[in-house]
Amino acid sequence: MKHRLDGLNALLAEMIRWRRYLHERPELSFQEEATSRYIAGLLREFGIETRTGFAGHAVIGFIAGGSPGPTVALRADIDALPIQDGKTCPYASKVPGVMHACGHDGHTATLLGLARWFAANRERLAGNVLLVFQHAEELCPGGAAEIIASGALDGADVIYGAHLWTPFPVGRAYTCPGPLMAAPDEFTVTIRGKGGHGGMPHAAVDAALIGAQTAVNLQTVVSRSVDPSSPAVVSVCSIQAGSGAYNVIAETCELIGTVRTFDTKTRALIRKRMDEIVRHTAAAGGAKAELKYREGYPALVNDEQEAERFFRVAGRALGPGRAARCAPIMAGEDFAYYLERIPGCFVLVGAGNRRKGFVYPHHHPLFDFDENAMLCAARVLAAMVLDYMDEHAKR
Repeated sequence: MKHRLDGLNALLAEMIRWRRYLHERPELSFQEEATSRYIAGLLREFGIETRTGFAGHAVIGFIAGGSPGPTVALRADIDALPIQDGKTCPYASKVPGVMHACGHDGHTATLLGLARWFAANRERLAGNVLLVFQHAEELCPGGAAEIIASGALDGADVIYGAHLWTPFPVGRAYTCPGPLMAAPDEFTVTIRGKGGHGGMPHAAVDAALIGAQTAVNLQTVVSRSVDPSSPAVVSVCSIQAGSGAYNVIAETCELIGTVRTFDTKTRALIRKRMDEIVRHTAAAGGAKAELKYREGYPALVNDEQEAERFFRVAGRALGPGRAARCAPIMAGEDFAYYLERIPGCFVLVGAGNRRKGFVYPHHHPLFDFDENAMLCAARVLAAMVLDYMDEHAKR
């Protein structure tokens, strides 16, 4: 495997340069116009057939191999987050209130490195490589659904993607067969009571108190209604009530939160139980309540055979003992939409490094990662592409 990946290591310096350029110039979901132009310009410079303007700011590259074979898709997300960059470094974001706080700049730079490498070695490929630079991963419905609807993924036989993941150490890569990442749903509960004087609560219906009771009662959904063998999370992440005055009982209260599940049965059960709890808790206090529930991405479910491919080749690409199975995580990813359409595998590539200070979680203002992780991701993805082509090449 090692000799087949010759030349990839030499691209790390360029990956770092591309990544830092993008990190300084982040763009929010559905606003990635300059990012898209930058990517398309590089792909054309590499001599790659490039397509834009068909689904938001997505960019598609196509590399035809030297001999017939399958078409393998690789995906990177390109959007940033509405977070103020708190880092002090030469490549900190130059855009106020916007930063790459989840590693998408690194994903894009990794795929650009792979694009250049595959283009330079196209005659040795027994198949084709489809490069998917996806917009708007951070919002739902995001860019994956638009790309699928456009038909850009038609003809792809398999798809791979990687996420640089700071909770794992640099130099290692992980995945698991079946569910890897959760379906992330959102909910808003609005409670309407009756405002009044703080000294005369008997004449009011306290929406703040009912909101607090609702938040507590919602915790029983997972602990008492969901099968303990089915992982699930219900988190109330915000409670807003009252005017701020010390002697005014709140007339309304709003709860906002998220639900995370791995299977549709549990997802439907939680939604049903939440609606019952919200309505009955409010009614018990003399108030009315409404639950607005919005389903997000589906759960990300890796193909069993493609996950096994990762375990077979990633250790050889990175070194013995550096590829392992991980437990599913409750974060969400719209790569899930691709895996509903065609087989594939999503990989978490270690990007944390405590010695260098890369310890902050994703979506944190001080988020950063060890840039050597981009080379690790490139080696793993390239190895999986070549192995798939070897297995499915047209003889």
